[in-house]
Amino acid sequence: MERLQKILSQAGIASRRAAEKMILDGRVAVDGQLVTELGTRADTESADITVDGKSIRKAEKHVYYLLNKPKGYLSTAKDDRGRQTVLELLSDVRERVYPVGRLDNNTEGLLLLTNDGELMNALLHPKSKVYKTYIARVKGTPREESLDMLRQGIGLSDGMTAPAKVRILELDAARGMTKLEVSIHEGRNRQVRRMFEAIGHRVEALKRIEFAGLTLSGVQRGQYRALTKDEIDYLGSLTGK
Repeated sequence: MERLQKILSQAGIASRRAAEKMILDGRVAVDGQLVTELGTRADTESADITVDGKSIRKAEKHVYYLLNKPKGYLSTAKDDRGRQTVLELLSDVRERVYPVGRLDNNTEGLLLLTNDGELMNALLHPKSKVYKTYIARVKGTPREESLDMLRQGIGLSDGMTAPAKVRILELDAARGMTKLEVSIHEGRNRQVRRMFEAIGHRVEALKRIEFAGLTLSGVQRGQYRALTKDEIDYLGSLTGK
């Protein structure tokens, strides 16, 4: 017997958090009975579990994609307001995939998508400490003392951040801008932008160039590719999966 949200996650239906919302929204049934309590358990071998009336028994094979996300696309599977989502860029993918974490609407770059809920949860879990690297263009020129605050951890509205790796790549005095490389292993909402706001420098452009050792090499903006077996195995080794 397993918790229902874990069963849905392992079947590749959604991340565990998204599966919990599905249950609370009354979209999940076990043997024909709607379930709305998160503690509900079911027998994975004998129970008929459905989401929106469709059985999960014929679970799709796990697939893994790397997308170079452009600006203007939401990192979500569906938007109630009809805005563009990253899934529109994977129109040839037949499986139901979900983004691993999020990039905000105005942030571009590397985004992983998969229907492997277990790996997705493991990559996003704080204990895995999976690093993400960004290129940020900020207004003005941050002082080293300010960057040291980011390297040591800085207080935000939701608590202290973990130490970040930060280095200046380029100074553009004519435009009053600075280009920096930033690596973090946390995944808070708009974290990089808020970190720089905390030291008085607004982020004008942000691009994720690396996630868990994977890069955008060979993938143009708006394009995607399937991960290789070696890359999938490597991600699994990072998370103990």
